[in-house]
Amino acid sequence: MLRTRIGLVLGTAVFGVAGALGLAACGPADTSTLTAAMGPEAQALQAIGFTPADLPAADPAPAASAPDGKADGKADGKARARALRAYLRHNTLHAEATVQTKKGVQVIDVQRGTITAIDGTTVTVKSTDGFTLAWTFAGNVRVVIHRQPGRTGDLKTGTEIGIAGLKDGGTTTARLIVVPNK
Repeated sequence: MLRTRIGLVLGTAVFGVAGALGLAACGPADTSTLTAAMGPEAQALQAIGFTPADLPAADPAPAASAPDGKADGKADGKARARALRAYLRHNTLHAEATVQTKKGVQVIDVQRGTITAIDGTTVTVKSTDGFTLAWTFAGNVRVVIHRQPGRTGDLKTGTEIGIAGLKDGGTTTARLIVVPNK
């Protein structure tokens, strides 16, 4: 019974991350503009609850509906799946996903938390569950503060952020940092 519960929890988490990363086709908004503009890191941050309003270059379009207001005959199942994805997006603190990109297979890490330390080359972020990760700034790190372009020098200890980037071995490189709108 414990094995079944663990499998269910892991399966649900993987489904949520995969679905939120755009591997599932049904979602409330089209994120292709956002993804094209900022890549998989933006999509990963969106997967943990950062909205298009927090990120630049987003132009979400409503999902297509049939005349009766339902996307298709499986609307109840899709509604449950959307509710599950929404729950996971707003409650995920940190995650790792392996994705296929134009550059090949890459591991993307995402985290939501508070900056506990920052210097010119790294930032350390602590999630509310105590998970702490030190991120190295990529040369082309993009910082977005309240939907406006920013710099790593604008970030301060104690600031709540979403951060995403590539993991390679023991190094996690920040490519996108977002301070959300409040």
